[in-house]
Amino acid sequence: MNKEKALVNLNNIKLQDVIDIEFLQKFQDDFATAIGLASVTVDTEGNPLTEPSRYTQFCNFVHSTETGDNRCAESHRKGGEEAVRLGKPVTYECHAGLIDFAAPIMLEGKLIGTILGGQVLESFQSEEKYKQIASEIGVGETDFVAAAKQIKKMSNTEILAAAEVLYFVANSMAKNWYHELKLKDATYILTENLNQIAATMEQLAASSQEVNSTQNKLNREIENVNTMSEQISEVLEFIREIADETRMLGLNAAIEAARAGTAGLGFGVVAEEIRKLSSESKQTVIKIKSYIDNIQTSVKNTVQIGNTTATVTEEQAAAVQEVTASIEEITSLAESLNELAHSS
Repeated sequence: MNKEKALVNLNNIKLQDVIDIEFLQKFQDDFATAIGLASVTVDTEGNPLTEPSRYTQFCNFVHSTETGDNRCAESHRKGGEEAVRLGKPVTYECHAGLIDFAAPIMLEGKLIGTILGGQVLESFQSEEKYKQIASEIGVGETDFVAAAKQIKKMSNTEILAAAEVLYFVANSMAKNWYHELKLKDATYILTENLNQIAATMEQLAASSQEVNSTQNKLNREIENVNTMSEQISEVLEFIREIADETRMLGLNAAIEAARAGTAGLGFGVVAEEIRKLSSESKQTVIKIKSYIDNIQTSVKNTVQIGNTTATVTEEQAAAVQEVTASIEEITSLAESLNELAHSS
């Protein structure tokens, strides 16, 4: 595989590639139970990726007919487009008068999914309005009005605050897993470069007449290793920042769950999962940083040895043996880094 093929292609990434849907489903269910808001996660085409959480009977009535379902789809589409345009969660009134929200999940400015939810009211509107909607979409007026009266009341500020939490957690998870994918690609390219260096060293040992030419190739490959190590370090810093942010979110969530008492038990489970994810991510970063430091040290040693072979041809045989030993050490470290990246 060449370097172009190894790099992560953002255009081909789907939400299910970077987020564990089972974890997202559990988080979504627990959050919906704790806060009392309906929610569902959809892909860029509006197709559900999770099962709906805490959907109201009112909305089940609406979705029971083609007309109602189409109206809901159009409301969600407009809300989702506005959220993407602004790059943050938004609230809006659906065709049936309920307050909904759309929280975009994005990677480097590209939409990969959206969390939709809400299904609440700021205040009950007139029965005549719901009777009219029931007539338009083709459901029983009496049952529809009764379902409307059961809808939870929340202020727009409360709904938006809940949407912000979902937005932050989902985007943090997506970015974390996305950068793990980039890290795996980086370790693959690093291994490929090391293999090329090893092949170059074999050529160097076989023909002393090609020392200068081969040395130039070696220096270029070593520069590739240096560049890739720097890129990995940038990814590690980003993962560390996300881990710290996620830890703080988990701590705040645990505090809020404790304040809520029994009603916050479900949210407490979510808080514990978030803190566990933060701890594991941070430990992984520490281990990988150690490997990167060792790789960069070995690369510096390799550069020094390579320069010696370019200026002192008569010492070539001894230098090649030393360079080969350094390459073996780098290869071993790269393999450990690769295993760690693919086990996370």
